[in-house]
Amino acid sequence: MEGWDPNTKSTLTRIPLLTTKAGPRDGDAWKQRLKEEYKSLIAYTQMNKSNDNDWFRISASNPEGTRWTGKCWYVHNLLKYEFDLQFDIPITYPATAPELELPEIDGKTQKMYRGGKICLTVHFKPLWAKNCPRFGIAHALCLGLAPWLAAEIPILVDSGMIKHKDDAASSAES
Repeated sequence: MEGWDPNTKSTLTRIPLLTTKAGPRDGDAWKQRLKEEYKSLIAYTQMNKSNDNDWFRISASNPEGTRWTGKCWYVHNLLKYEFDLQFDIPITYPATAPELELPEIDGKTQKMYRGGKICLTVHFKPLWAKNCPRFGIAHALCLGLAPWLAAEIPILVDSGMIKHKDDAASSAES
């Protein structure tokens, strides 16, 4: 955590670490891991809300907890830009981080792979590997998606690649 800003350090230290090293194929151990994931996500969400920094909603979209969907948003120039968020838990999880997808902005930035998967290889994946199995979904959102949104969304908005929903609605009416 050397070289990190104090806010990121503070946030990260308050997200509970996980202890169960289990993936989707590990039966009861996976169920225990999912409980830890939910506890960590709940703590992170509550912390964000208490700091007036609420920026995502996700939930497992299947009973096995291997497919997750939701919304994330970023405020730029006092306008809220909201995106669908989805990802699958890899079979090799937690050794492999989930690939976070924002399908609505697929192809609008070079820092994205086919299907809207955001690029996390250079900065986040080594950090994930170093902290396996202690990091979970909340950590991927905090250290992967949040900085990606902060870096990319302002550029995409300023370049006109992304339009605010109100701007898109008014241009459709014209």
